[in-house]
Amino acid sequence: MKSRLTALERSQMSSEQQRVLDAILSGPRGNLDGPFLAWIHSPGLADRAQELGAFCRYHTQMPLRLSELAILVTAAWWQSQAEWQIHEPIARDAGLGEEVIEALRLGQEPAFAERDEQLVYRVGRTLYETRRVDDDLYREAREAFGEAALVELIGIFGYYALVAMTLNVFEVRRETSVPLPFDEPSQ
Repeated sequence: MKSRLTALERSQMSSEQQRVLDAILSGPRGNLDGPFLAWIHSPGLADRAQELGAFCRYHTQMPLRLSELAILVTAAWWQSQAEWQIHEPIARDAGLGEEVIEALRLGQEPAFAERDEQLVYRVGRTLYETRRVDDDLYREAREAFGEAALVELIGIFGYYALVAMTLNVFEVRRETSVPLPFDEPSQ
């Protein structure tokens, strides 16, 4: 991966940066991809974000298919190239349909076959568009997922919005010949 940040070699890192790097490399991610290329510049942020990210990605009550859907809703909303590139194949492998994935990428509302997927999408889009979730949608989501899982779903949206903003600002990109999923905005 590349970014607009100064690349850090282990020999240039502070002891705190090295400690965080070791924690990331020894965890389930096993690499310094994505936002960690930026966050390693601030070991305090990297340390805490890494821990929250590990929970949001690997330990919530949401099935992987639904958490990856929430991540793709976020990546599409923010048009986060690297976030999409990383999570699109994971979402596909987790069982999210091609038509849903492509509609999200194009900024269109997918035709969902699964009610739980439609509900995750509605919660995410409503949250991003209005910065709230109305009482009816809240009740529907709470009944479908339970309160704890709904809290975790909102955490997934929030964490991956932070990831998307980080990736966009620091222009973190995968080095690949595959075209970017979203058009780059003109500056």
